[in-house]
Amino acid sequence: MNPNIETNPLLERLPKHLQQFIKPQDYSDYTPINQAVWRYVMRKNVDYLSKVAHDSYLEGLRKTGIEIDSIPSMYGMNRILSEIGWAAVAVDGFIPPNAFMEFQAYNVLVIASDIRQLEHIEYTPAPDIIHEGAGHAPIIANPEYAEYLRRFGEIGCKAISSHKDYQMYEAIRLLSILKEAEDTPQEKIDEAEKAVADLQNDMGELSEMAQIRNLHWWTVEYGLIGNVENPKIYGAGLLSSIGESAHCMTDNVKKIPYDISAANQNFDITQLQPQLYVTPNFSYLSLVLEEFAHKMALRTGGLSGIKKLIQSNALGTIELSTGLQISGVFTNVIEEEGKPVYIQTTGKTALAYREKELVGHGTLTHPHGFGSPIGKLKGFNLAIEDMSPKDLQAYNIIEGEKIKLEFEGNIIVEGEIITGSRNLHGEIILISFRNCTVTHGETVLFQPEWGNYDMAIGKKVISAFSGPADVNSFDLINIVPSTKTIKAKHTEKRDELEHLYAIVRDIRTNKSDKTELKSVFEKLKNNHPNDWLLAIEIAELLKDSDEKQLLQEVLIYLDQLKVKRPEIAHLIAGGLDLIFDNLPQSR
Repeated sequence: MNPNIETNPLLERLPKHLQQFIKPQDYSDYTPINQAVWRYVMRKNVDYLSKVAHDSYLEGLRKTGIEIDSIPSMYGMNRILSEIGWAAVAVDGFIPPNAFMEFQAYNVLVIASDIRQLEHIEYTPAPDIIHEGAGHAPIIANPEYAEYLRRFGEIGCKAISSHKDYQMYEAIRLLSILKEAEDTPQEKIDEAEKAVADLQNDMGELSEMAQIRNLHWWTVEYGLIGNVENPKIYGAGLLSSIGESAHCMTDNVKKIPYDISAANQNFDITQLQPQLYVTPNFSYLSLVLEEFAHKMALRTGGLSGIKKLIQSNALGTIELSTGLQISGVFTNVIEEEGKPVYIQTTGKTALAYREKELVGHGTLTHPHGFGSPIGKLKGFNLAIEDMSPKDLQAYNIIEGEKIKLEFEGNIIVEGEIITGSRNLHGEIILISFRNCTVTHGETVLFQPEWGNYDMAIGKKVISAFSGPADVNSFDLINIVPSTKTIKAKHTEKRDELEHLYAIVRDIRTNKSDKTELKSVFEKLKNNHPNDWLLAIEIAELLKDSDEKQLLQEVLIYLDQLKVKRPEIAHLIAGGLDLIFDNLPQSR
């Protein structure tokens, strides 16, 4: 593990291909404005969400140590999360969906450690620490929901993607980065939005990953719980958005009882959601997840599972009825009467049993691919895997014998048996040949000049899923996104504003002398006339002070800002509502 990343025991279990996404949280990167944004959102959320969020939210804030006044540190979160069986890591924005879900399977919460700009205080399409830390973390303190999240990750990371899914991920990641970055030219945003829209209109049939991402979106991110007439919020996207958490409770948003049909309902990450799904309780989420999992190639296998892997053009695994697992990039399947009779991978391939690579059958042994018949021998009622030692002797399937095996689908394997490998139940899972030829009709699938031939044994494919069976079989490093989040710019004017925020934060934190507030306010008015949040913080500190005249000046300034910048008038009003029960009248 990176020595700069505060850890807990769960993080030590993470495989290297997940560790590569983790980055240190440099707490010193958070500026006084960042802290003010966090504080404003958290105060608004706690005030509002205490009325409309699931009961687990406020209790979870206490259990996970999420503070209202300060951005959480990974150290503090990991120390406290370990008490409820979870951990947290910092990452750079969106990471690939399979990786995101695999983290969840390890009980690890992924937190994009950047924080939204003040200009995007209500909502940002980019994941940030408000969304992850204040949205996801509190709800996982609920044990039933936490198990749903873990199980979702365990199943979701096995979902097979289409080749377009990763294109969509990269396009959405880029769009979120550009929208959150300062001074991005509108034409660049328009171009990125068009790229996302074009992909959305050309995705074809939804892949398993696309479907399970939909389920994730409508539950973990944007879920409501209770009944359609009076739902409560539990989705992190709603819990972290002071704008959408209020909007979603209005009649403008259609409320739909949650069921498996949500898997086919796409979403637009850049817009307010026009409809949301309501689950009656957390346990029902797990029922729908299992219903979906039963339809996945992970559990159905077969010809359709192999075809999904071929279409994905990515590393995947099939498991045979003997438990033998073949991991690689699947490129071809020969079928007969709706059943696979021969499978083929191209490039590095590894064989495993129960997620552990078979000795001598890693990618060094199979660097160029692997092919094997699947199914029963023609004219035999008994599959090879079901044959007893006497049966094998009777059919001459023994070491040192030359043999011709004709499989259903006209696949013929002819050669001299070297040896066989068995699973824990004594079933043969692999037979190795020398001087072997494999044919399908007139097509040669393997010839003796290519070396020894390893033939997988299995009468059917019982599972097909994304990724390798044994994560140690492949080098999965360097699959991090090509784009990077864009940091805030440092300018002389920005640095001065940050300094003013720092003074106010210090006065509040250390309860020090408030006499500096007047000069801070004057500099704010003269040099930063568009900033509104610092004036809110100054008003808060002046509320119980003797500086009634200065307070009136600040309130007048904020009233003028409402007129000057009507798009933020509701944010100013919302901030003042947190401070004053009865707002003083400005003169």
